[in-house]
Amino acid sequence: MKTRLILFLSAFIVITGCRNLPEKKAIAENPVTETAKPVIKPISDTINIAAVGDIMLGSSYPDSTFLPPDSARNSFKYALEDLRKADLTFGNLEGVLLDTGAPVGYKLRFKNKGYLFRMPTNYGGIFKDAGFDVLSVGNNHSNDFDRPGRKSTIKILDSLGINTAGFKSHPSKKFTLNGVRYGFCAFSPNGQTVSLLEIAAAKNLIQQLKANSDIVIVSFHGGGEGTEYEHVPADTEIFKGENRGNLRAFTHAAVDAGADVIFGHGPHVSRAMELYKNRLIAYSLGNFVTYKGVSVSGVCGLAPLLKLRINKKGEFLDGRLISYIQNHQTGLRPDALNRTAFRIKTLTEADFIQPGLSISDSGAITPLVTN
Repeated sequence: MKTRLILFLSAFIVITGCRNLPEKKAIAENPVTETAKPVIKPISDTINIAAVGDIMLGSSYPDSTFLPPDSARNSFKYALEDLRKADLTFGNLEGVLLDTGAPVGYKLRFKNKGYLFRMPTNYGGIFKDAGFDVLSVGNNHSNDFDRPGRKSTIKILDSLGINTAGFKSHPSKKFTLNGVRYGFCAFSPNGQTVSLLEIAAAKNLIQQLKANSDIVIVSFHGGGEGTEYEHVPADTEIFKGENRGNLRAFTHAAVDAGADVIFGHGPHVSRAMELYKNRLIAYSLGNFVTYKGVSVSGVCGLAPLLKLRINKKGEFLDGRLISYIQNHQTGLRPDALNRTAFRIKTLTEADFIQPGLSISDSGAITPLVTN
């Protein structure tokens, strides 16, 4: 009798103990891609992060010809495992979530109206289903449709539980995920966003976040755009007469202020990476999924997915660049030739005498041991 009682109690403890195990993220109702399974997270002293650059799933402006034929349902099909399995997944939302509305007046000067990015609000569920926890709105297209666009975007992302920051009205976000307290902030040199150019103010914001966070993640949209801007200069970048920031100065100041991981985007091409004070800086993660409106020819079609491990102090442990490639006909696909990883490796070696890290041809990232 005693033996039966012990067996019963053991089984009860095992069954009930599993009920409250932490899981990665809630999956959106009526998922738009294949059924996603909740990931049961082990207790660990390390944090696994996945990050990508610009995401723009097509635009309903000026008409539906700029929307993908499958309503963007399969946008992340081949990357779902990499995106969903991370403890935290980041991307830059290049555009707004809005169903109707006119562009902000000064943007009507664009001859090609396909450069104004207005994604249908139901596309928000695609990001949720793909596993995104954090989306930056600090970029030059987040104000394409003025206040209604900004307001709708925040409303949709909040309703889905996707953390966002970058607008002047929403400069930062604090949240807890699987017991880790995160602080997130995003910067760009564009109107209605938190300024990339005001470094002292940026440092102050980061310091405030760090005071109440275990890990601070910083996003920035900066630098020139296109194939002529793959390299990270040592001074301020001017693009078409506009100050796009001194990115080395900004990122180093951000780390000095308490940033643990920094993700850059904006040039529409990949750029070098650097380890500064044992904190990882990705100067540009390029394009990831950008349907029409954004060129994906040549190196612009190289689509990196960065996976990294940090400890709970924010120190970089190791990482990997997963190479994808995209075009407007077939969308995002894995690249067995690892061209993206090799390109970032080459740029890193060219731009930094002492990058603090090593990238293999296959994309493995390891810190360099210095004496």
